[in-house]
Amino acid sequence: MENKLEKIVSLAKRRGFIFPGSEIYGGLSGFWDLGPYGAQLAHNIKELWWEHFVKSREDMYGISTTTIMSEAVWRASGHLEGFSDPLAECKKCKKRFKVYHLESKAECPECGGELGEEKAFNLLFPVEMGSVAGGTSTAYLRGELAQGMFTNFKNVLDTMQPEFPFGIAQIGKAYRNEIAPRDFIFRAREFDLMEFEYFVKEPEWEKHFETWRKEMWEWIEKVGIDENLVHELEVPEGERAHYSKRTIDFEFEYPFGQKELYGLAYRTDYDLSRHMKESGIDLRFSDPETGEKFIPHVVEPTFGLGRTILAVLTSAYTEDELGGEPRTYLKLNPKVAPVKAAVFPLVKNKPELVAKAREIYKDLRKEIGAVEFDDNGNIGKRYRRQDEIGTPWCVTVDYQTLEDGTVTIRERDTGEQTRNKMNELKDFFKNRI
Repeated sequence: MENKLEKIVSLAKRRGFIFPGSEIYGGLSGFWDLGPYGAQLAHNIKELWWEHFVKSREDMYGISTTTIMSEAVWRASGHLEGFSDPLAECKKCKKRFKVYHLESKAECPECGGELGEEKAFNLLFPVEMGSVAGGTSTAYLRGELAQGMFTNFKNVLDTMQPEFPFGIAQIGKAYRNEIAPRDFIFRAREFDLMEFEYFVKEPEWEKHFETWRKEMWEWIEKVGIDENLVHELEVPEGERAHYSKRTIDFEFEYPFGQKELYGLAYRTDYDLSRHMKESGIDLRFSDPETGEKFIPHVVEPTFGLGRTILAVLTSAYTEDELGGEPRTYLKLNPKVAPVKAAVFPLVKNKPELVAKAREIYKDLRKEIGAVEFDDNGNIGKRYRRQDEIGTPWCVTVDYQTLEDGTVTIRERDTGEQTRNKMNELKDFFKNRI
């Protein structure tokens, strides 16, 4: 399985999906850049998530909050005291290690030196802010998206007058000062989250918890993650986050082992109660019919974008044999594939074929957007290249096209080819994407 990860990493770099951050200067551990296809894949996943959980619902409100937040926010949320990992530092080489990853708490796994005593290491990134007086004050890069939604709870109430229950959703970057980022993009220091807080009455939290558990399974299928590789894990009390009364982890069988993909947490009224107490702002919901005022409880589904991309790539990565030759391809769901269709002229040295292929390419691009023109190399190499980036269909313009206005459409997964009329291509793709 580890070999599969190496193959995915190699394909991701070679085909423009994922690059190491700051690579020309040797890289920066825990930071990754998305290339042209990776950025489009990420965009497609975020767009699909937003459509599924926000746009299609009447009870969800999307916002976008700042990545730097006041120290007071993180003090109230408990992250300054509870958002930490147990850490040990080697007295000889000075490297730091998470204690629960160590086989021996006395000996350094790198140099064999003596490890110091265990200490708590906070995962938040501090940011020094300049002040008018010339001094500095400390803020933090957000370690989660949730606090931006809790601190804007009253703003959403005042501006949108939502009916109860309802949710606040957002997509954005979060930062955690991981001691040992590892396993490609699985554990990074900068990452994107897709998340919402769903506000409910306390007696009804279990009902909503179960509803969102089922919705998360629907999303897993929709985005193209192999459901057979996903497992639910009930997180025991001692291992849950400080704010959670119940948490389910959706774990995925990555090439390096079964690890967390998504989380579903019941955060009770912990956050709103803390912020109400620390800020002095009334964060209760007022029932317009009964006049009852109460602090809502929260069910929180959390989706890591990087982990979604890695699970999608792992699920899609396929090796088979086609036409008597081995090939590698990404069996991506067309909804998230960075390129929906590629258009080729059969050969590039025939101007009339190239011109017709260009015409079809431009026409399709206006309709479905993610279309690529490719005339580099022979037709077989073009097919293999498009297979590796997960393009579901390839359209080839050949000599018959000039005679009867038909083209060849080749299907990625099976390699099967059919003749189709040029003027029916738009409908062909619109019905499948």
